Amino acid sequence: MMKIKFLLIALLISVIGFSQSVNDYKAVIIPLKYEFLKTENQYRLATMTKSNLIKAGFTAFYANEEIPAEYSDRCQLLYVDVKKESGFLITKLFVEFKDCFGKVVYTSEIGKSKEKEYEVAYKESLDLAFASVNKLHYKYSGKAVATTKTASVITSAPIQTIAVSTPVADVSDPNLLYAQPTENGYQLIDKTPKVVMKLLKTSRPDSFIAIKDGIQGSLNAKDNQWFFEYYQNDKLVSEKVSVKF
Repeated sequence: MMKIKFLLIALLISVIGFSQSVNDYKAVIIPLKYEFLKTENQYRLATMTKSNLIKAGFTAFYANEEIPAEYSDRCQLLYVDVKKESGFLITKLFVEFKDCFGKVVYTSEIGKSKEKEYEVAYKESLDLAFASVNKLHYKYSGKAVATTKTASVITSAPIQTIAVSTPVADVSDPNLLYAQPTENGYQLIDKTPKVVMKLLKTSRPDSFIAIKDGIQGSLNAKDNQWFFEYYQNDKLVSEKVSVKF
């Protein structure tokens, strides 16, 4: 029990910040829906974001796309977010680039528009916000991104593979979670990206100690699927989880 507590404490230690440039990342992931919108790709904002990213020299993928193998390390990618500032009779948008831990790597200048029609106003504001992104003259450096830092040592964790036959992820599942390696296991993120669950390795490659929303249980591979299992009111609860390792 003490060993588990020690591992939990080690897992929850905050990542110490370090300086990274957008040039250190291979590609950018685009969410289909931003926080201030009601539906996916409303006013074609996701489409316009991808267009602007490509113009700025980035390789870009939508969050629901199947990503080529060379981009499988999620911590080698940036995650773009478009944010809206409140303004009277004026639309204000800016762009944030975050790493796999949600740390902001770069924030654009604010683009403004006085157009009344939403789609026109959003396009003008987004294009103006990307003007500062274009000035970065992005070019992938090929430099490995340092993804974790504990004590005084920085380590870049490679993608780990499980040595036994494991469930095949359904990439069309809107609730698909992506596994990112950590020092003691993995963290599972959704497409926003938000950390949904933390996994600690055990002696079995098809079973992990799992922590979700403060609940500790286990993630187990059964019948070609992953299940998060835990006890609630002395009853075993089993929830199916779609995971891409």
